[in-house]
Amino acid sequence: MHRREVLLGLAAAALPLRARAQTGPVFAAATIEGERHGIALLSRDGEILHHLLLPGRGHDVTASPDGRWIVAFARRPGTFALATSPAGDAPHVFTAPEGRHFYGHGVFSPDGRLLIATENDYENARGVLGLYDATDGFARIGEWDTHGIGPHDLNLMPDGRTLVVANGGMDTHPDYGREILNLPTMEPSVVFLDAGDGHLIERHTLPAAWSQHSTRHMDLLPDGSVFVGCQWQGAMADCPPMLLRFRKGEGQAAIGLGAEAEAAFRGYVGSVATNPGAGTVAITSPHGDVAAIVDGVSGKLLSLRHQADVCGVAWDGADFITSDGAGHFGARAHPGLVFDNHIFRL
Repeated sequence: MHRREVLLGLAAAALPLRARAQTGPVFAAATIEGERHGIALLSRDGEILHHLLLPGRGHDVTASPDGRWIVAFARRPGTFALATSPAGDAPHVFTAPEGRHFYGHGVFSPDGRLLIATENDYENARGVLGLYDATDGFARIGEWDTHGIGPHDLNLMPDGRTLVVANGGMDTHPDYGREILNLPTMEPSVVFLDAGDGHLIERHTLPAAWSQHSTRHMDLLPDGSVFVGCQWQGAMADCPPMLLRFRKGEGQAAIGLGAEAEAAFRGYVGSVATNPGAGTVAITSPHGDVAAIVDGVSGKLLSLRHQADVCGVAWDGADFITSDGAGHFGARAHPGLVFDNHIFRL
């Protein structure tokens, strides 16, 4: 992409009036259109309210609690993030420092002053959370250890004082693309950290037989249940359950979908979303062209939907909405547009 195109995209990045005037939820999703990468803001019915260019391929989006900032992150091993503002503040790109790259996910502190992003200290095979000051142009002011390798997704727990991070366990280095460098010694984990100073509260590793079950994406329910979708790196005949539930102080439990549904996921969960009111959880697999909804308490499989290249999923207030690589967002199609991995509800 030419630099001029990027700058034009940034210049138009403030959230337009028609998006701010929406009475229903607004969603954000990374897009691909030919060789152009961007972020789309969409209504519940799939109308594109705004579309802005990114310097490279995006992954996920987060937003500050007060709605001032929307931040899009590069896909691993990208190093850029783009911050834009519905208030019309000048949008800008900031980058991870030398020796670090983003994993595509981040979350704001409860007061909105700090952006916390999952990053790779790739020369030392160490996961970190990069800390960026949202009150000072997203200047990087420090980092916290994630006590694992390959931190991918993270979230702020309902108590507002605890962070939960999924360390996928996969050692990668930009010089080798997305190749896994430590397959025989992987150690995926889910950790709980103090959101005030980053100190470790709990660390949960998976059983030894599941060491190649990379813990990746997550969502929460109000009772503190953390649902983590995994990506299996071993032989499919040995694939563990695709969805795990964690609770601080209690450890982990596998959510079994049943043999047929588990096989349909082909060892890969692309996104996880929860319905806080109903206590249900949705997971998707673009590898298996399938999405499942389960009861978060009982673990019962409620429905299985087939959709080609489905990955993005979010709760829209009435149902789970999905997106795919053929340009479908909910029931609306956008020919020529690819919706990338995730949907974020603003």
